[in-house]
Amino acid sequence: MATTKWVVDPMHSEIQFKVKHLVISTVTGTFRNFEGGATTEHDDFDNAEVHFSLDVDSVDTNQEMRDTHLKAPDFFDAATYPKIAFKSTSFKKVDDDEYAMTGDLTIKGVTKPVTLKAEYGGTAKDAYGNQKFGFEVTGKINRKEFGLTYNALTETGGLALGEDIKLSANIQLAKAA
Repeated sequence: MATTKWVVDPMHSEIQFKVKHLVISTVTGTFRNFEGGATTEHDDFDNAEVHFSLDVDSVDTNQEMRDTHLKAPDFFDAATYPKIAFKSTSFKKVDDDEYAMTGDLTIKGVTKPVTLKAEYGGTAKDAYGNQKFGFEVTGKINRKEFGLTYNALTETGGLALGEDIKLSANIQLAKAA
């Protein structure tokens, strides 16, 4: 059976995360540099192999001081762990437009299994005749499970940062050349 290789189109894709600050508001961050792809054996993505990596140094929360702190050893330690990586172990159709994507996520040298939701957005040909597939990937992880344990206390003794990180990626895939 022939396989098809797909690559993430970075011009039409984005990867974001959200974390609660002081338990009252949400801070959103983006990874500006990333790469990834998929390998399929069928006309659809059922049982696809999916992989991606994020450049930790490209984290952007729209606040330079916060970004510098996120890159430091307190958080991602970008100098020691420059990439966040994911490799799927399962990509199964749940219903017509939804897949469960399970795989190994590695952050700061810690690898844990995670399951993310991948909602199929559709397929279309671009202006150059290239076939494209779209997915919206969402999920939630606990940052402490990946060694991201830094937290400051507020004046009242509460935690400044939430433990749960919401992940969101809008991904457009194109056939690899």
